[in-house]
Amino acid sequence: MDIRKLQRVVVDALEDVKAQNIKVFNTIGLSDMFDRVVLASGTSNRQTRALAYRVAQQVKEAGGHVVSVEGADAGDWVLVDLGDLVVHVMQPAIRDYYGLEEIWGGKPVKMKLGDSGAKRIVAHASSDAPPPVQPRPAAKTTRESQRARKRTAAPARKRSTAQQARRSTPAKGPAKRAAARKRARTV
Repeated sequence: MDIRKLQRVVVDALEDVKAQNIKVFNTIGLSDMFDRVVLASGTSNRQTRALAYRVAQQVKEAGGHVVSVEGADAGDWVLVDLGDLVVHVMQPAIRDYYGLEEIWGGKPVKMKLGDSGAKRIVAHASSDAPPPVQPRPAAKTTRESQRARKRTAAPARKRSTAQQARRSTPAKGPAKRAAARKRARTV
């Protein structure tokens, strides 16, 4: 199937299920594996799976070949491999985090919308040069973010003198800990 016809089938299928922020990128100079990348967002896990299913279904009906569909179990990020074209259907948070537009965004493809007939640029391009890449802030690890939430959510509690004494004495070994427990029980 011709790449232009294939990308038209994919974009129409995505529009049928109300995909958001559809972008098509030409990757001929960037990758030998495929010629186009299509990025689209869904509002929920169910919608991202429905978008990927619809794309696969429409491509098969148009006479194309679906190589594989990955990530449909979770639904956060579903990849549909169509050989010369790869479709990434993601939720907006996942899409923002991974920033695939920065990787593949060098050569956007302009397309017309199928339903309305109005011309809309699917991926914006001001010049042939890729857009400047802005540094992204480093993401906190889950432990750091949990600690930060605990610090801001709950006020510090005062410890009793027994708790402070237990915290201040280092653990020396199993025998000494057992002896300390025995003393604590007798007191």
